[in-house]
Amino acid sequence: MKIGVPKEIKIHEYRVGMTPASVKELVKLGHTVIIENNAGAGIDFTNEDYHKAGAAIVGSAEEVFAQSELIVKVKEPQPSEWQRLKPEQTLFTFLHLAPDPEQAHGLMRSGCTAIAYETVTDNFGSLPLLAPMSEVAGRMSIQAGASYLEKEKGGRGILLGGVAGVAPANVVILGGGVVGANAAKMAVGLGAKVAIIDKNPRRLNELDWMFKGRVQTIYSTSDSVEDYVKRADLVIGAVLVVGAAAPKLVHRDLLKAMKKGSVLVDVAIDQGGCFESSRPTTHSDPVYIEEGVVHYCVTNMPGAVARTSTQALNNATLPFIIALAQKGPRQALRDNIHLRNGLNVFKGNITHPLVARDLNVDYVNAAELVI
Repeated sequence: MKIGVPKEIKIHEYRVGMTPASVKELVKLGHTVIIENNAGAGIDFTNEDYHKAGAAIVGSAEEVFAQSELIVKVKEPQPSEWQRLKPEQTLFTFLHLAPDPEQAHGLMRSGCTAIAYETVTDNFGSLPLLAPMSEVAGRMSIQAGASYLEKEKGGRGILLGGVAGVAPANVVILGGGVVGANAAKMAVGLGAKVAIIDKNPRRLNELDWMFKGRVQTIYSTSDSVEDYVKRADLVIGAVLVVGAAAPKLVHRDLLKAMKKGSVLVDVAIDQGGCFESSRPTTHSDPVYIEEGVVHYCVTNMPGAVARTSTQALNNATLPFIIALAQKGPRQALRDNIHLRNGLNVFKGNITHPLVARDLNVDYVNAAELVI
């Protein structure tokens, strides 16, 4: 199979779909890997590194898309990219379609097969391709929040862990999944007072054992969210409904009641965000202030630590890339229900139920199309 890896073009996105080590594995199996010129240069993966791994280097994204059967990326395709896709091609990347109807309809019009990293599942009920980026984003959310609590950046002028005789910051984490747990790990390590709010009692119990009582675990109700958010210095939005747009947990009235100079970090922004006031930002212009509250809503947070993120992501995606290449996409989707759960678009149809619901389009069962 011919596998193409274009250079990412989203602003300040330096990750790359495949590392040289991953390329080498595919080449050893007899496949052709086509890499756009300098696709990994931003994280010090040179053309020479890819050449030594056995890849073919081409000069433009147009050539990658024209020559490839399987396109492997990191971030959702931008308009110039989805317009190059053809019905016989398969796209394997993060998509986040529920809050992005323009992209969804562009992929539907292309006729391609589009498999989303964020909805691929595993035998444990987890999301193995989303998890490594969620770990990174969760940890980074505390770094970003701590930075923007500094006074000259618009924050309250609070040190996250406090000092002797001065109370630490109150950190509230909405959602106790991978993002939330990793955010809590960082915040606890820095000495903050941490509360995690989640609606799953079993998960709250797991978190209580995990942190040995060093975090408060709070059952999610409207009252508990309101009570804790009002008192928070830093709020991390870590809510995930697989494939669906994120629920809005902090509405504008609650935003107005928050402390001036407090910080919101919306890790759920790729799925539309869990704060009513959230709107996407970039690494070059990461924050804005509304109602006196600093909002950090960068849509590709792990891109800031692109080398770590690329390697972690490739560790998870490589077995699926190999399956798609060895068997062909249709057979791989037939054989693996977890990969099939990642199928979001197939020949003009939306094949994930929550994506279809949030886009208000007809849902078609993926199993009926690929079998």
